[in-house]
Amino acid sequence: MTKYIFVTGGVTSSLGKGIIAASLAKLLQARGYKVTIQKFDPYINIDPGTLNPYEHGECYVTEDGAETDLDLGHYERFLNVPTSQANNVTTGRIYQHVIQQEREGAYLGKTVQVIPHITDEIKRRMQLLGESGQYDIVITELGGTVGDIESLPFVEAVRQLRWELGANNSLVIHLTLVPYLAAAGELKTKPTQHSVKTLLEYGVQPDILVCRTEHKLSQEIRKKLAQFCNVNINAVVESIDASTIYDVPLLMLKENLDKTALTKLKLSNKNEPDLDNWKNFLGKLKNPTNEINIALIGKYVELPDAYKSITEGFIHAGATNECKVKVSYIAAESVTKENVAEKLKGMDGVLVAPGFGERGLDGKLNAIQYVRENNIPFFGICLGMQCSVIEFGRNVLGLKDANSFEMDANTTNPVINLMEEQKNITDMGGTMRLGAYDCEIKKGTKAFAIYGKTKISERHRHRYEFNNDYLKQYEAAGMIASGFNPETGLVEIVELKNHPFFVAGQFHPELKSTVANPHPLFVSFVAAALANKKSK
Repeated sequence: MTKYIFVTGGVTSSLGKGIIAASLAKLLQARGYKVTIQKFDPYINIDPGTLNPYEHGECYVTEDGAETDLDLGHYERFLNVPTSQANNVTTGRIYQHVIQQEREGAYLGKTVQVIPHITDEIKRRMQLLGESGQYDIVITELGGTVGDIESLPFVEAVRQLRWELGANNSLVIHLTLVPYLAAAGELKTKPTQHSVKTLLEYGVQPDILVCRTEHKLSQEIRKKLAQFCNVNINAVVESIDASTIYDVPLLMLKENLDKTALTKLKLSNKNEPDLDNWKNFLGKLKNPTNEINIALIGKYVELPDAYKSITEGFIHAGATNECKVKVSYIAAESVTKENVAEKLKGMDGVLVAPGFGERGLDGKLNAIQYVRENNIPFFGICLGMQCSVIEFGRNVLGLKDANSFEMDANTTNPVINLMEEQKNITDMGGTMRLGAYDCEIKKGTKAFAIYGKTKISERHRHRYEFNNDYLKQYEAAGMIASGFNPETGLVEIVELKNHPFFVAGQFHPELKSTVANPHPLFVSFVAAALANKKSK
């Protein structure tokens, strides 16, 4: 029977429930268990697809095209196992389903209520992955903080589900904050006590407390927390601030989080976790022999979480190259023809980030022209790829009004265009190319040298495409389409012939980079930036 672990949060948000869930899952996986993680978010949006990245960080896209919470990125990066639509559920999705059922008469005229109808649907979704027969343990992270009005139905669903599952088949981990008061010179347990008290009011007793702290927890504090929060002293786990999120699994191992969980679930903990590859990665990450500077040019640079997967992709690729990658976030709007040289001074490579809309377009074009003309390694992702096409069209092909149909519907040279069948769709989610699509790579190209194969699959999240009417013109001038979708003929990768590294993809390679499998495009781009630095 599948066992269930629920991770709740208290005191404040952003304590790192996703990292704790991913770290525990990593440890359990390293012991030989089949584990998956799902995230239940209490907001009413159907998914994060229409959210501004400033609201909720990046929107993470799964293989099956689900637009999900960025925590799913952590799950995949830690476990190296793809997630799906079933791994992320929002209040909006729950209510949408229940209301649809009500409209279809599925409730036979009954009054539809939060209990039992909403909570039943939450419980059903919580068990979907468990019932697939693929997993020994399902970890469910509840978004938000205990005590929030919107998370109440989720906590109630957990209470009911624990009762239904019976003893030893589930446990609750409560992540909380033990703040340090500088004036008093001590750690304070009261916020945690109040948080657990709130959880108890809802009928849920946590089994394990994971305490985020800046200072080590003394035995005395652990004892106090255990006593007042009704947990065993060995179930009070210290989660001290770490220099990198990739340290957390080892810190949790030291605290016996996995052993405690397995004991409570009556599962064997005989096999010690095999973390050799993880430790090897950490060793390289922490002992780089080189350092490079990469400029990330984008719209949402004030919030680095908007580019979380890209940042992590650089961490994985940096460790592979035994090189520290320092990413400088540059607002696209701030880059002009006059200051571009100054802005990119000292940069060993430039990445132009994905995004939607016209804001910052000119800045991206200015940066791309500069790196193209000065042989600086360039990597374009999604809109970054489209910008490289627009810039080349304007400055090399002489198509002065070359543009994307997204930015200017009246351009006479829509080098990036909407496919004909998409033009009449009004629902914003309905025109997207979402999820995994195949790509065939031409032999003899830089893309082929990077991937080492002709058939790949990458994840997409975009609406506009390279306009194949211009393909011959571009290739004659030296911008090669080196990757195509085999079914539609749409261009997936472009590169420049006579440039040390100028590669751009219509897809999002950052979504597939994991600790175990760093993405080849990131690895090659970092290597090119390192070569560029050494050649100066």
